[in-house]
Amino acid sequence: MFLKHAELKLCGLPAVQARWKKDPSSFLRLFFDQKTGRSVGAICKVLAAERKVYRCVETAELEKIAGSHHHGGIVAVVTPGAERMPTAEELASWAKRREPLLVLDRIGNPHNLGALARTAAFLGVKHIVIPDSPEASRGNDAAYRVSEGGLEAVELWVVGDLPHFLQRLARAGYEVVGAATRDGKLLRPGGAAKLVGGEKAVALVLGNEEQGMSPAVSAACTRLVTLAGSGEVESLNVSVAGALLMWELLVPAGARRAV
Repeated sequence: MFLKHAELKLCGLPAVQARWKKDPSSFLRLFFDQKTGRSVGAICKVLAAERKVYRCVETAELEKIAGSHHHGGIVAVVTPGAERMPTAEELASWAKRREPLLVLDRIGNPHNLGALARTAAFLGVKHIVIPDSPEASRGNDAAYRVSEGGLEAVELWVVGDLPHFLQRLARAGYEVVGAATRDGKLLRPGGAAKLVGGEKAVALVLGNEEQGMSPAVSAACTRLVTLAGSGEVESLNVSVAGALLMWELLVPAGARRAV
């Protein structure tokens, strides 16, 4: 059964503003320090009209509300979005439009989930799929804080059986590319076209921080790739590796632009 939370705390002005733009009706309460309050006057006006709580508070109280000193001067308490599994029709539509997917196999650290979502949003990757597993981080307070609004720009999907889902992706027309620490086809900068080609939509699969992809997930991929490095260190943090691989595999060269 998919996990559900009654409330979610969003910290930092970018995350709060991104949620307000996406779904202002989800706001339950808003707290901020004096400095940040100057940036949310319009939000407070709407909350006042709806008789919802908003308040300027001292830093110590803001830390208590956030449960962290990394609150960025503002905390919004909101209702989280519903978790759901993509339908066969949605998969077919994504494949037809060649929409890139990021699939995370038991990424356990919410900071890594948030960082990956931030990169995905920056690069225009709209869908992130995670397994319904106790080992997998969900969209919690920490993930939203680190994503800097990125989790508002992507759709987070949850599936019960990840290997089976990857098989469904392959049948729908996806190239399912798993990131392997070793033994995959070496991927060098600019070399994605030679490895993957451009006819199919691509789903990039990243494995758990410590164990990598599970054997079943790895076997369900249509191909495996390994980032080529100097050899001085064995591997990268998953959020860094994911950023490099998303740039190489999920963003067509013609669609890249300077920001």
